[in-house]
Amino acid sequence: MSDKTKSTGKRGQAIAGVLSGALVFVVLVIVFFVVRDGDEPTVTSQASPAAQAAAAATSQAAPAGSSAAAAATGLSQEPEVVKGTGTLSELVIKELVPGTGEVVKAGQTISVNYKLWGHTSGEVLDSSWQDGKSTPISFQIGTGQLIQGWDKGIPGQKVGSRIQLDVPQDLAYGPSKGDLRFVVDILSAE
Repeated sequence: MSDKTKSTGKRGQAIAGVLSGALVFVVLVIVFFVVRDGDEPTVTSQASPAAQAAAAATSQAAPAGSSAAAAATGLSQEPEVVKGTGTLSELVIKELVPGTGEVVKAGQTISVNYKLWGHTSGEVLDSSWQDGKSTPISFQIGTGQLIQGWDKGIPGQKVGSRIQLDVPQDLAYGPSKGDLRFVVDILSAE
């Protein structure tokens, strides 16, 4: 075989290799966008104007490190609806994602994401999540600014936790809203 024939064969193999690599890259990019778009949950309702105004009045920007901490602990995805059953007679706290940060104490200012459902209806009533993106809110916990279910259920939990609070109506907004289910991501406490 001549040197020219060997050179042409190697060049052809190199071009084929580059084209194969480019094709694999294009396929991976397409798969990424198709899978990502299919995993984004659809928001079925929006917060009431009164709830938005209250959140805007009490909210502050989340601390700089909170989004990195949230992503590291799995709190970067909007929680899914899981309906409850029966009537609640007491506050039920369930840890969905264990936190590794400090324990929240009454009187601290916490930053959270949350989603609220009717306990047995599964209807979304309010949320800090819109179109798969969160807007954390901040407030003081354990001082009577919030419903009793939050003031009793969040202190003692760890920063970085995602918890489910099943709140009976007498620790929430009364019979008008009934029993409620919250999923709360605790992003920071100061």
